[in-house]
Amino acid sequence: MAAKLNDSDLLELMVLDDVSAFEEIYERYSKSMFLFAMNIFKKKEVCEDIVQNVFIDFWAKRKKANVKQLKPYLFQAVKYQVFNHIRNRKISDEDLTRLIIVDISMSISQKLEFDELQAIIKIQVDKLPTKCQQIFVLSRFQDKSNKEIALELGISVQAVKNQISKALAFLRKNMVLEEGVLYLLFLTSTL
Repeated sequence: MAAKLNDSDLLELMVLDDVSAFEEIYERYSKSMFLFAMNIFKKKEVCEDIVQNVFIDFWAKRKKANVKQLKPYLFQAVKYQVFNHIRNRKISDEDLTRLIIVDISMSISQKLEFDELQAIIKIQVDKLPTKCQQIFVLSRFQDKSNKEIALELGISVQAVKNQISKALAFLRKNMVLEEGVLYLLFLTSTL
């Protein structure tokens, strides 16, 4: 059942001590977190330790942490563990250089891609019908849950889901960029 839930629902369950929700989060993100760490360290054991430390801390702080977006939170935690590793002098100069290169190159290229994508998405979102646009913005740009949106607008959760589906279908259809590349970053995320 946990595999079908979105990140927000999993976070809510985890705060209530639901171990299966925590396990699902681990299954979804641990591999990509490990690969992110491997891009910096190239040492399997260190990267495994970093990911484990992130999840140990995450579980321990589950009731206190105010996590809005799960994936960015987890990857920021990996980065924090990396810097802890550096601070504790457990990293070579070569690893430190690789970290700086990875961080700078990812930051620049991701920023450029993000800015370009954000501009294109804004143009397309502005073409949505008013209610559909409003719901999509609340969901994707203000990170509100379907339930929060439904309460705020006085409509059913199903109506919110329908409008998000409508917006996603429109955006998928109209988000074709150069050379036919279709950007589906958050367009494919769950309702």
